[in-house]
Amino acid sequence: QVQLVESGGGLVQPGGSLRLSCAASGSIYRINAMGWYRQAPGKQRELVAGISSDATTNYADSAKGRFTISRDNAKKTVYLQMNSLKPEDTDVYYCNAEGQELSRRYFLRWGQGTQVTVSS
Repeated sequence: QVQLVESGGGLVQPGGSLRLSCAASGSIYRINAMGWYRQAPGKQRELVAGISSDATTNYADSAKGRFTISRDNAKKTVYLQMNSLKPEDTDVYYCNAEGQELSRRYFLRWGQGTQVTVSS
């Protein structure tokens, strides 16, 4: 089974920074795309940033210029560096990864979510 474990959320003041991490483990043959999403209560989950296997990135408009997504393939980990945080960035953030298990079966997994709160 493939699992994703997130870390790095918390409370930060406006203008501050946080770095989220998401590590994949299990019977992984390869990981293709990885991404970070956010979700507010009662709302749909929405993409914050994504990164492909060749490190091509894409960002939501709200994240451009402030957030940076990166990945370490050797560690099977994706990161989200969030700078210049605003109160409206407050949400639960989820990572996801899609790829293939050792059996070559495709997988899509989500992390457990980590709370990011931006408040003074």
